[in-house]
Amino acid sequence: MNAADTGDVLNPVELRQQIGRALEGEAESIVGEAIAVFPFSGPQPLDPDYCARICDIALRLLTVAVRDGVIEARSGFVADLRRLAQDRSIGPQQLFSLIYVVERAALDSLDDCLGATSDQWMPIAQLVRRGSFDVLAAFAELLTQEPATGVLIDPLTTLPAGPVLESVLEKELHRAERLGHPFALIVFNVDRLSDINTKHGYGFGDRVLERIGIVMRNYFREQDWVVRRGDDTFAVLLPETLPEYAELLAERVRATVEERLTLRDYRTEERVTVTVSVAVVIAESIDSDLTMTELLREAEQTLHRAKHAGRNRVEKIDISSRSLSVQGAARMLGLTQDAVLDLVDRGHLAASEQARTLRFDRVVVETYRRRIRDS
Repeated sequence: MNAADTGDVLNPVELRQQIGRALEGEAESIVGEAIAVFPFSGPQPLDPDYCARICDIALRLLTVAVRDGVIEARSGFVADLRRLAQDRSIGPQQLFSLIYVVERAALDSLDDCLGATSDQWMPIAQLVRRGSFDVLAAFAELLTQEPATGVLIDPLTTLPAGPVLESVLEKELHRAERLGHPFALIVFNVDRLSDINTKHGYGFGDRVLERIGIVMRNYFREQDWVVRRGDDTFAVLLPETLPEYAELLAERVRATVEERLTLRDYRTEERVTVTVSVAVVIAESIDSDLTMTELLREAEQTLHRAKHAGRNRVEKIDISSRSLSVQGAARMLGLTQDAVLDLVDRGHLAASEQARTLRFDRVVVETYRRRIRDS
C-alpha cells in the first residue's frame, strides 16, 4: 500500500521517487499506449519497432526528469532521442507530439496505479507535465547550433515557441471533445509594436516583449501552455478551464500590462505605456469536427475586432457546440450524470439518441438551468 492509498502526504523528494518507480513499473503499458497513437501523428506512418524505441527513450527521459527534477542536455538519452529523430527526419513539431503523447499515456497509467482522486494527484500531474517540458527544453538546448530546425523555445522570452502551441492545441481539442471538458484559448497582441520599434528601436521593443513574457508567467497555472506565437503575439491554452475564469484572467493581464508596463526610452527619456489587445475563445463543449485551423481563425477574427474597436480591450467568442453529451449537460446544470439521466427518465429534460449516445440541445439545457435557478 502506498501513500496515495493511505492518504499520507509525501514530501516532494519522496513523491518524485514514487512517481519514478510507478513510471518504471508501468513502462510497458505506457509505451504500448503511446505507440498506438504516435505512428499516426505525422504525415507518414512510422513502423511499430521504430516507435517502440523512440517512445521507450522518451519515457526514460520523462522518468529521469520527474524523479531527479532535472535533465541534462548532454544526457545520453537526449542524444539517443536526437539521433532517432534524425534517422526518420522527425522535426521539432512531430517530436513534441511524441513527448506529449508519452506524457498523456503516463498520466493515464498513473491515474490507474496512484489514483486521480488522491490528495496527491494535482502535484503528481504537475510534476509529470513539468518533466515533459524539461525533456523538451533539454532537447532544444542540444539543438542550439541548429536554430532553423530546433526552435522549440523562444530565445527572447524563454517561453515555448509557436510550433509548441500547434502541437498541443490539436491534441487538447480532441481531448476536450472526447471528455466533454471546457476549453479556452487566449491570444494577446501587443498594440502598435511596429510603431514602437520604429520610434524607439528594436532593442526597446525586445524589452517590451520580455516584460510581457514575465507578466504571462505570473498569471497562469503551471499546467497552462503560455507561448510566444509570433513577433507581437502571445497565446495561452487553458485546458479544463471554465469560460468565466478565462475571461477574468484575460482582463487581469490586460489591465496589469496597461497599469504597470510603462518603460523609459533612455535615449530620449520618454516614457512609453504599453497595451495589449486580447481575444478569448471559449467553449463549454466542442464539436468533433472543429479543427485547429478553424479555432485559430476564430481567434484571429476576434483579435481583429478588439483592434478595430480601439485596442487595449478584451473581445471574446463562444464556440460551444450546439449539442451536449450527458457529461456536458451535467456540468452545465451542476448535477451528477446519474441525476441528468434521471431527469430524462422522468420527462423533465428532453434528449435525443444519436449513435447510441444521448445528446442534449444546448438551448434546452440552458433553458432548464434558468428555470431551476429562478424557481
